[in-house]
Amino acid sequence: MPNSESKYIIQLIDLDEEISINLNKDFNDIASEDYYRSSMVILGQEGAVFSQGYTIEISGTIPVNAGVSSSSALVVAWLRFLIEAQEAQWNVSDAQIGEWAYRSEVQFFKQPGGLMDQYTIAQGGMIYIDTQKGEVTPLSTNLGTLILAESGLAKKTLSVLQNARDFAQRAIEEVKIQYSEFDLHKAQEVDYNNYESFVSNPYKPYWYASIHNHLITQKAKKQLLQLEPDLIQLGSLMNAHQKILQECIQNTPEPMINQMNAALQAGALGAKIIGSGGGGAMVAIAEEHTKENIIQAFKTAGAHDAYEVKLAIH
Repeated sequence: MPNSESKYIIQLIDLDEEISINLNKDFNDIASEDYYRSSMVILGQEGAVFSQGYTIEISGTIPVNAGVSSSSALVVAWLRFLIEAQEAQWNVSDAQIGEWAYRSEVQFFKQPGGLMDQYTIAQGGMIYIDTQKGEVTPLSTNLGTLILAESGLAKKTLSVLQNARDFAQRAIEEVKIQYSEFDLHKAQEVDYNNYESFVSNPYKPYWYASIHNHLITQKAKKQLLQLEPDLIQLGSLMNAHQKILQECIQNTPEPMINQMNAALQAGALGAKIIGSGGGGAMVAIAEEHTKENIIQAFKTAGAHDAYEVKLAIH
């Protein structure tokens, strides 16, 4: 609600904390991961003016530090509030909000990470994102039953992302030294063997991951462009991707591997870690008649919690 203090007083109900942002101060020194102020800077660059103070309550049910994009969801919601708080009406697309969220959360702090979370949350549904062009293609939302499982292990976002990105880039750079025309976005399966000898041993697993994750993504996209995708095929691709994550990227702790194996044995069509890894959450594709068994299997294997989730469609 509006207040007369020229401040945003943000009450974080779930954390029992309060943040106060003085609207009359310049944001010249913003603390790391202060997405409230970074979002205001990004919108200020677009002409936003912040003069009316508000007292704001924030709460939610998204698990924190579990790899399910709670920070990106907060940034998107915060940007929507800041836009609504403008005196002049702003007509802003969901795609634009996603782009501003990416700038506020990732680019502003020079963090490793892509734009997938912000774009998807802002636009809703299931989408394919061309990260080179920033273009979005809607995909089928007929994914059967989705089960989210919280491992109970805190994720290690920045270190895992940084290592995965750096080592993959180094592998690709070594290939390009020998074959300058190589383009990962046009890679074929034969390229892995054709150029593996150019890659130093420490980066070979990331070379494998780069090529095969690209191929898995293209196969999944082909399925999801259909109105009724083949869930068994999608589950198989999910499992193939998870195998790369745990064997090449090595971002999946043993307890989470055990939890996902339990879900697969209980009937899940596919299961994989989500987010950057190192901990956090997992998702499984289930059929309606197996979902309760899979939820119970996750919990019995040590997951903190597991439950069915739905895709949010705008």
